[in-house]
Amino acid sequence: MRHQNKTVKLGRKAEHRKALLANQVCSLIEHQRIKTTLAKAKAVRPLAERMVTLGKDGSLHARRTAFAYLRQKDAVKKLFDDIAPRSAERNGGYTRIIKLGQRKSDAAPIAYLEWVDAAFVVDEEPAPEESKSRKGKKEKAPEEQPAAAGRKKKAAAAAT
Repeated sequence: MRHQNKTVKLGRKAEHRKALLANQVCSLIEHQRIKTTLAKAKAVRPLAERMVTLGKDGSLHARRTAFAYLRQKDAVKKLFDDIAPRSAERNGGYTRIIKLGQRKSDAAPIAYLEWVDAAFVVDEEPAPEESKSRKGKKEKAPEEQPAAAGRKKKAAAAAT
């Protein structure tokens, strides 16, 4: 029986799994959001939150512990300088998982894993242009037609 065995194996050997999870955490630190399978997102979440807790500590020992796990200097620097201070007042729950549905190729459940405190720039779609008639010509708004005609008459009367 698997009582109290919480390791999610993800179909990989131990060293491959450690490298995969460390790389996922580094990608999350670098890009602020990663798109991955739901099982991997659930496996990465506790490790990412543990790294933020180390970053909040900020000691040299914590920095070396994070580097021993992540093995990327840039990721550790960004974690300690940017991500951990943003989460200073939070007592856990630094990440969220947003389910996206299934992948088309193999129907694996896909999810976003992102920081809760991250400020994302949402690309809004541009407003649709004026409605077009069936013939493809642009129609003028009804308010514009009388006003334009009235200005032409006033301009002609002022010129004479």
